[in-house]
Amino acid sequence: MNKTLTALLLAACAFSTTSQAQPADPKLEWATRLVALQQGPELDGLVEQIAASATRDLASNWEPRLETVPKAKQAKTADEVNAELSKFANDAAKVIAGKVAQANKDALVPAYMERFTLDELKQLTAFFESPAVKKYKATSPELVNVFVKKLVESSKPEIQARAKQFDETAGKIIGPAPAAKPAKK
Repeated sequence: MNKTLTALLLAACAFSTTSQAQPADPKLEWATRLVALQQGPELDGLVEQIAASATRDLASNWEPRLETVPKAKQAKTADEVNAELSKFANDAAKVIAGKVAQANKDALVPAYMERFTLDELKQLTAFFESPAVKKYKATSPELVNVFVKKLVESSKPEIQARAKQFDETAGKIIGPAPAAKPAKK
């Protein structure tokens, strides 16, 4: 009986060791690696955009209520609400950033595994690990700034002209601005 028990224990240990020694799914490993390589400054921007969207939604819900505050208190109240909105935006960005790793694991990695073969995952990983792509990712923010600067510069005269046209039309619709009260001496 002792020999049978010992044989069973040895078999169980061998099975346990064998199951632990089996390599993980190579597609999972490569998809996880690929997702990690794609994380960069763009992700921070995306997190900020999502947080800003939540903040805008919140602000638009409260903006009409601000108009119900007596005029004498509106500026102070607006400043206080804006300070709270700023806190909310910072907290929202932290919460969203804290969920990135889990979202990668739960959504992005499985999506790559479903859509790409192991060989394609390896090729994509090699692409993102290449020196040229690393350099591209490092210089990308600078390139975006160069592009945005030129875009703003080239469109500024037409946008300013259109803004002036809007101001004139809005002035006709709304009427002239109320006259400023003279300052008391």
